[in-house]
Amino acid sequence: MKRSRIGDLPMRVIYRILAAVIVVVLAAVAVVVGFVMSGSSGQPDEGPPGPIAAPSAATPSSGVSSPPPSAPASSAVSSSSPSTSSSASPSQTAALATPAPDRSAVVAALADPRVPDLPRDKRLALLPGKPYKGKARLQDNKAGVSLARFGKPWKLYGASPFSTKQVLPAAKGAAHRAMIVSCPVPIQVQQDPKDTALLAARWTLNHHPKGSKIAWTASQPIKGGWLLAYRVKYEVKGKPHFSQAAVTVTEVPDAKPAMLFVTIPDVQRSHWRDINTAVSSLRLK
Repeated sequence: MKRSRIGDLPMRVIYRILAAVIVVVLAAVAVVVGFVMSGSSGQPDEGPPGPIAAPSAATPSSGVSSPPPSAPASSAVSSSSPSTSSSASPSQTAALATPAPDRSAVVAALADPRVPDLPRDKRLALLPGKPYKGKARLQDNKAGVSLARFGKPWKLYGASPFSTKQVLPAAKGAAHRAMIVSCPVPIQVQQDPKDTALLAARWTLNHHPKGSKIAWTASQPIKGGWLLAYRVKYEVKGKPHFSQAAVTVTEVPDAKPAMLFVTIPDVQRSHWRDINTAVSSLRLK
């Protein structure tokens, strides 16, 4: 009996040791399994990770270029290749004159009893008077053109509402000053320069006596535009009078067309030839 009690004590110790060993082994196995499972989530044959590359400075392209953030939305044009420039050219950013989408303004002008229907094309005839032979030029920076600068008795005068203005001295019996003026067209630009010239001619009635009416004398194309010539009929102190007049509209790059307007009353008819000189002298700057 003594030997069995002594033998029982070592066995209990052994059992406790075995139990502790088993617990430690199980814990170690659990740790190993967890580590292996966490490492197996990548691709089966994936190699060791390399260094991470820095992102490219250029924005990745999807095959369609988009405008730079500062470009206006109206100028954006998609392309199959990247844009070569981040800024628009001067011609793209210049303020352009947009022609009217229809002829409603022309219809209204022709409904005006002061304005007859446009005639068939007819060249401006040489008007009475001596031709001016001076070579001086007058620069119109606003309209983008230049024209003849006439000598005496013509003189420069306050231009408003035009950008250049030359006048003759006031004449007895004349209801308005003879003048040669230029400026960007003060009316809505039309698709056809002939229509633009028509609206401009009607507008010039503002610078003739009240009740004035137009009678066409010429209608012809000119380089980059159109010319209309006409008599403006009116009364002065109950007596009939008229002025010889002409208006031209000329296309100007990246701007509204330029208008040249000349009117000379009948009491100064000796200067009518200056109308021919003025309209033929017009040049782009």
